[in-house]
Amino acid sequence: MQDEQAQIVTELAGLLANFQGREYSGTIDSQTLFFGELGFASIDAIVLGEELEKFYGRKFPFHSFLAAAQASGAEDISVGELAEFLHRQQSAGSPAR
Repeated sequence: MQDEQAQIVTELAGLLANFQGREYSGTIDSQTLFFGELGFASIDAIVLGEELEKFYGRKFPFHSFLAAAQASGAEDISVGELAEFLHRQQSAGSPAR
């Protein structure tokens, strides 16, 4: 399970290194924060969700993930948290498109 989640973090790092034409030269790992470090705005999170659905070829309930983060009082989301969410969804057999 850890290997699969680590693979997702690696895939996310590849996508985020040059996301929407914005290069990020720092190291992207499980602790990297979307808003605080990568400079994401809320629209970027939506676009990333769409890109991930294309990349993995399936729909994900991102609205639930983001709503849960907001409800818990989180001010930012880490790459590791998103990787854990994606891993859980893939393991649960989230329906393919």
